[in-house]
Amino acid sequence: MKNSKIRNCAFGLAMLLGSGLASASVAITTNKVANPQHYPADEWQEVTAAAVNLDQTKIDHLFDLSFEDSATQGVAFFKNGLLVSERYAEGYDKNSHGTSWSMAKSFYAALIGISIDRGEIESLDDTVAKYLDYFNDERRDITIRQILNMTSGLEMPSHEHEEMFFSRDHLAYAKEVGVEQKAGQVFEYNNVNSMLLADILFEVTGVPADELLAERILNKIGLTDVVLWQDSAGNPLTYCCIDSTVRQYSRFGLLFARNGNWNGEQIIASDYIDETFTRVWDSLNSATINQNRGYSLHWWVSSHDERAVIFNASGKFGQYIFVDRSNDVVFTRITKYHSTGGSKQEWGVLKYVNWLGSIDFRISLAAFLDYLGLIKLQGNEGGSGDIKTPATFEDGTSTEFFDNYNTIIDALIEAGKS
Repeated sequence: MKNSKIRNCAFGLAMLLGSGLASASVAITTNKVANPQHYPADEWQEVTAAAVNLDQTKIDHLFDLSFEDSATQGVAFFKNGLLVSERYAEGYDKNSHGTSWSMAKSFYAALIGISIDRGEIESLDDTVAKYLDYFNDERRDITIRQILNMTSGLEMPSHEHEEMFFSRDHLAYAKEVGVEQKAGQVFEYNNVNSMLLADILFEVTGVPADELLAERILNKIGLTDVVLWQDSAGNPLTYCCIDSTVRQYSRFGLLFARNGNWNGEQIIASDYIDETFTRVWDSLNSATINQNRGYSLHWWVSSHDERAVIFNASGKFGQYIFVDRSNDVVFTRITKYHSTGGSKQEWGVLKYVNWLGSIDFRISLAAFLDYLGLIKLQGNEGGSGDIKTPATFEDGTSTEFFDNYNTIIDALIEAGKS
């Protein structure tokens, strides 16, 4: 496998906020669970670790490691479709939303598998040009598989397409990105790849990708306490930005842990899940995470050896849904989030300065205007800010979790052992 520099994903506005920590573990059922597989109804069934043959002290150790990083908002551990334990920072609880950042990529990529199963897309190896006529240029040979594996060869400027996040129309931006190198050769984490899924899915179904996601996946698995962000032009943001709770995100993890089946309904073909959880790239170096990771079809590889095979949906600032299929384990961790309200990105007065200078300059300018009281970046929970956009502030930006990533994965493997 090839080495490559990982490109950072998604984007957040950074500001200094206070943080606190409190914990609460829940476990109410003490009898052994007879049925090895469960699915949550409106709520998750809660059990003790002992009821599913696990060691609570190992789960506590995993949680302790997670909360060494003050950015952690909440974590939860699930075994056999049952909630074994959860913990939240002070001021947050099971109903508190986080934002996904690039975990959303894994959600929207699942729709490609469903479209293949329905015959709307013939194959992962179809060229994108078969569905998007504007790819009939130097991009004509790029395949859907290469888009999903981040090997499209599309241009990657120094700002890593964070310009797109500030634009009014993210899809229009993505459509104009040309070729930098031959497809299939180099892993390059490029948000444009994922934003193009919005257009591919619309072309083959006639339904916007966010509506499609709700109809074909989220509503079926009870993931309904959710915000699916759009840009100012009304395009679904398929490269980032789904707001939900720890418990709700974990339903998506369970769907993949169960090979695409939800309580008897095959929502995503098991073959597509198998292909997703096949390591394509490995030894991918990272500037933030202390581990050489792998990648496949918009999922990251956390572990792929004799100890465990664990894949994860991942967001830039430390949001994760970890899935261990063989042990039927899901572990979810999100970082602190302060909603600016809404579900459609609106920049307010910032739209007049979003084109000025570098990305760092725009962040500093926005923070300065907020400090002066000329704009209000951070709304209350439910939103009262002048600016409507997903935003991760200083208190939700991970450091220690990334530094301790290897140790955390080791702890996760141990916690999942019966």
